[in-house]
Amino acid sequence: MNILKKIGVRFLFLAGIFLLANFIYKKTLWEQDLKSSDGKILTDFLNAQDSADVIYLGESSNFAVGVNDTCSKNISAFAADYFPSLVFKPVHKGAIHAGTYLALLKQLKNNVRVKTVVVTLNLRSFDADWINTKLETSLMRTDVLLQKYPPLINRFLLSLNAYNKKSEKQLEQDMLAQLRNDALCFPYNFKYKNAYDWNVGMANNVYLKGNKNKDSIDKINLACHYIKTYAFQINTQTNPRIKDFDKIVTLCKQKNLHLIFNLLAENVEYADSLAGKDLVFLIKQNRDLLMKRYNKDGIFVVDNLEAVRGKDYIDQNWTTEHYNQRGRILVAQNLANALKIIYPKEFEEIASNKEKEINAIKNRIKASDSWMNDIKRKAKENNLSIEEMIERDAKYVYETEIKFKIK
Repeated sequence: MNILKKIGVRFLFLAGIFLLANFIYKKTLWEQDLKSSDGKILTDFLNAQDSADVIYLGESSNFAVGVNDTCSKNISAFAADYFPSLVFKPVHKGAIHAGTYLALLKQLKNNVRVKTVVVTLNLRSFDADWINTKLETSLMRTDVLLQKYPPLINRFLLSLNAYNKKSEKQLEQDMLAQLRNDALCFPYNFKYKNAYDWNVGMANNVYLKGNKNKDSIDKINLACHYIKTYAFQINTQTNPRIKDFDKIVTLCKQKNLHLIFNLLAENVEYADSLAGKDLVFLIKQNRDLLMKRYNKDGIFVVDNLEAVRGKDYIDQNWTTEHYNQRGRILVAQNLANALKIIYPKEFEEIASNKEKEINAIKNRIKASDSWMNDIKRKAKENNLSIEEMIERDAKYVYETEIKFKIK
């Protein structure tokens, strides 16, 4: 008995030391370690759970802004405009995916304010390139700090490199192997068996036809990138993102949270013009799979796949989900329609915001020296006062860049 008593006392003593050390670490170095390991997103999430009604989990699509945008609002902010009585909080970071969203949601406490979670569903995150990106090592490092263990234990695991740390060379080899090994199955005869062969075929046979000018070469490079990005079919048995999203569904049900997956728009228009209908078939097939798998049992999937025009993508020479102001508004409107199902009484049309938007544009005009010089010139040419010309320009910008009807 004395031995057991001594062991028990020592155990309690060690446990006390650990709890004290964990408390001191959390109060002193924890946030600094989170910032240095790109883990600040955790503190953003923990703060949002008690201060927001709706949390929007996303990557760079939510906050990317075009250089010519008259408004820098992100997708979640545009959606929030339809629900003025609710508090929306974005929790976002570039290049993150469902694995990170899952790690964050596991940290969600019980009996918090937030009742609805919007999770970005990015089609590209299912492809071989993103799964094997060199950024994945950094994300895994961050995810160690997001685990639901005491912060001191997470820090200890991080010091042991307790994550799958692959070299860039190994990641590239894994990506190429996946492009070779994942067969493409069409309901008709198709020339190539996999994305790797299709990419090689595109590089060797399309666009050039003896013409090696820069425009043709640039089109080849972009077409090849579209193929490597979108020429895949989601395998629900092996794709790691499917497993992450499935776990998110289960976790949100356990916590009685409303869950919306916001399926982002992809540049289907450019995919068609660069690589053809076969690639568009695969993109839409993957969209349909995700819609069928998750758009049930109280979960809603917002289908934005073809909502944004090709010219409204910020990145014209790459595949991203970065939209200009027009694109972000359209995605936000579709999201608002989905949220309206959950919050019908809180939903408000934003037609009354027209005057507010026009006033905001006026302020941008007055803050720009070059724009004001142009205003003065046009006011003189049209025999108008400067204020009248500002009003006219602001309304024109509103009508051509801001105003959209909900589809």
